Amino acid sequence: MSDQLAPGIIRIPTTRRDNAFLVDAEDGLTLVDVGWADAPRAILGTLAELGRKPSDIKRVVITHAHPDHVQGAYDLRELTGAPFLIHEAERTWLENGRVPGAGRSGAAGRLLDRLPKLHWRPLSADQCLVDGDLVEASGLRVIHTPGHSPGHIVLLHEPSSTLLTGDAVFHRGELGLGPAALAADPALRTGSLARIPRDLKAVGFAHGAALTGRGIDDFHQWLDALEAHRP
Repeated sequence: MSDQLAPGIIRIPTTRRDNAFLVDAEDGLTLVDVGWADAPRAILGTLAELGRKPSDIKRVVITHAHPDHVQGAYDLRELTGAPFLIHEAERTWLENGRVPGAGRSGAAGRLLDRLPKLHWRPLSADQCLVDGDLVEASGLRVIHTPGHSPGHIVLLHEPSSTLLTGDAVFHRGELGLGPAALAADPALRTGSLARIPRDLKAVGFAHGAALTGRGIDDFHQWLDALEAHRP
């Protein structure tokens, strides 16, 4: 069941392990990430709970083009008509419908990406994002965080000081960077996270439970510890 992460931000569990987020603003809703092929069902269900329509989604921002974030994207665009935004470094990934051969650092990750069930229906990006962009009307500031993938972004919701991490950080029981074999360039990840602001009030993860209140102190301390051990 969906829940409110922060003022104007709703977490949508698209599976037991995966989350998307709705950001409410004056012109309508911005969706952050989609999910696997069945994710549109959960997203539309949340819209119905909120008394909103599919057409209320005015844009979809993708944190990165991995199947667990974009596999349901084609169907969702058909249902909503919303434009899709992604970092310019992963526009071709979205359009080609799969992670390219050089998109993972580990042999296991590259092998997984060859499986048809991890591909998606290709779709074109309507707008490409770069570091520092403010996504129209949403209050979301783009922070480019390469490592997990070349065009990975995290999003800072400036009105509520909420960070949406995509896969830059996982929170499955404990905070972590995720498997190195599934990252494009694992060595970049810690340096990218050093760019995250330290005055947050809430953090939402694509994979794992959100953090608020005292949990934010733990998140900041974890980031500081990573930075302290960075080569």
